[in-house]
Amino acid sequence: MIAGGARSTLALMLIAIALARAQELDAKDYPDRPIHIVVPFPPGGPTDLLSRIIAKEMTASWGQPVVIENRPGADTTIGAVAVAKSDPDGYTLLAAMDSTMVLNPLVKSNLPYDPLKDFEPISLGAKNISILEVRADSRAQNVQALIEMLKAAPGRLNLGAGTTNGRLAGLLFEKLTGTSFAIIPFKGSAETVQALLTGSVDFGIDGIASSLPLLKDEKFRALAKLSERPLGQMPDLPPLAEAAGVPQLGDISTWIGFYAPAGTSSEIVGKIQHFIATIYADPAVAKRLDEAGIIAVSSTPAELDAYVRSETERWGKVIRDNGSFTIE
Repeated sequence: MIAGGARSTLALMLIAIALARAQELDAKDYPDRPIHIVVPFPPGGPTDLLSRIIAKEMTASWGQPVVIENRPGADTTIGAVAVAKSDPDGYTLLAAMDSTMVLNPLVKSNLPYDPLKDFEPISLGAKNISILEVRADSRAQNVQALIEMLKAAPGRLNLGAGTTNGRLAGLLFEKLTGTSFAIIPFKGSAETVQALLTGSVDFGIDGIASSLPLLKDEKFRALAKLSERPLGQMPDLPPLAEAAGVPQLGDISTWIGFYAPAGTSSEIVGKIQHFIATIYADPAVAKRLDEAGIIAVSSTPAELDAYVRSETERWGKVIRDNGSFTIE
């Protein structure tokens, strides 16, 4: 005779085995219906562009529609919460940014999601170098000229930024250079580029992927990159920390990563991760991304998790060393 406690333990073990078996079967059949990738920005930015390239390849390879859902707002929070609350079945994914997983938790109070508890990491998707830019008709020919303009008109010029990363970079730039300007928040790269193009803002911080066509058409002028990494399209563009004479600014690169809701099976996560790594090995896909100014980078789920933790530690120190930044 089996005692009551032993029967309960045995029942739990059988349930666990049954659930694991069901997940294996789900992964084997995955996908058998449309997949939705939530992009927490309006159409047109680097996250949207990368997601659409991956969605197109997935659709062709897996025979199921992969739909892009643009859910902008609240510095990617609206899209992130929508995915966190979705069923963990692999059919709703999130194209997240460093803002989503690292910076929002550091600078926003009462964030309605936990980046480490509410999501399953899948893979890094890209690294995207941001740039400091002005319109071609601006008097600022370089970073030092821009700093002089800002000091001559404290509080009168404004910076456009479409991500928490860009806004934090602006706050650090303002503090470290002793300047004063307004920071205008936008819902993403497309809005930031449009505001700079129309003159609604005087300068902007954004990923190069969105601005590249306007830079090539000489409608925008890039003053500096927010990274020390080489930038193939503009090899002579200096890092902002160097050009501004503020080495404390450091590297403020942006990145994109793909996530599923917490509880999604490791088999499904692994299948998606393997697919991303595989298509990045395709020269045609790599060329499309390179032409758009996106540096394709994949990873394992464990590598993405470790990267988020290390970036959180790095940025936490930057914020502590440079004062308290709260972005609502």
